[in-house]
Amino acid sequence: MAESLLHNVRVVLYEPQNPINIAATVRAMKNFGVRDLVLIRPVPYSPYRLEGIAHDTLDVIERIRDVDTLDEALGDAVFVAAFTARKRRVKWELTTPRELAAPLLGRAHEGTVVLMFGREDDGLPNEALDRANTVVTIPTTDHASLNLAQAVLLALYELHMAAGDATRELAPPRKDAPPATSAEMERLFVDQERALEAVEFFKTRFRAHIMRSARSFAYRMQLDTREHMLVRAMWIEVVRAMNRYRGMAGLPPVTFDEAEAAAVQAATDQNT
Repeated sequence: MAESLLHNVRVVLYEPQNPINIAATVRAMKNFGVRDLVLIRPVPYSPYRLEGIAHDTLDVIERIRDVDTLDEALGDAVFVAAFTARKRRVKWELTTPRELAAPLLGRAHEGTVVLMFGREDDGLPNEALDRANTVVTIPTTDHASLNLAQAVLLALYELHMAAGDATRELAPPRKDAPPATSAEMERLFVDQERALEAVEFFKTRFRAHIMRSARSFAYRMQLDTREHMLVRAMWIEVVRAMNRYRGMAGLPPVTFDEAEAAAVQAATDQNT
């Protein structure tokens, strides 16, 4: 399998103060295909504890490097993006994570690119921002107070999507089914109308208008055959329940095809 372009992306945390944020950063990296994390003068932490918080991320944790200087963290990078929410006097080039993603990946073809994030309390100092090719802000409301790991997560998500590297395939439905046919939908409407008649729903309502609306929203739901059978079984059970009450009241039952009803309910039980 070809090497992912995201393997040329490095996350740098400047003086992180909370091991939980380090672990949450590792979790975000694992989810979005980035594997290199450098910590500049971090709070003391335990790799064992990190994996206890961010399960199944040992491969990322084992690659963490602790360094003392910006030179060690950034020296080999061909591009550095610094994340900050604070307004500064110097007019650095500003961008957002989404705007950054494509050009950053373009530079990743040339070598290591860095996403750098600051302390939880003060963010990045000016000397760190001085090392950045661009400064990134995450669009928020006036309450610009994202958690450190949340900022990392958002940045990596945009990179992951821009790289076309969404490698996790969603599982198909447990039991896939074709769409219900017109004939099958007609049988559903017969069952529905019978059930509504059994509960005297049409007693004070215009039957044709009700059933036309019922058809409209049923078609908008775009039922598959499995869902169609489930809805039919529901309506059939309504009629059966009403027949029990009618029997206790000495009233004649609402008639329907018992064999067909049994087949519908058997098919529903098999597919749910």
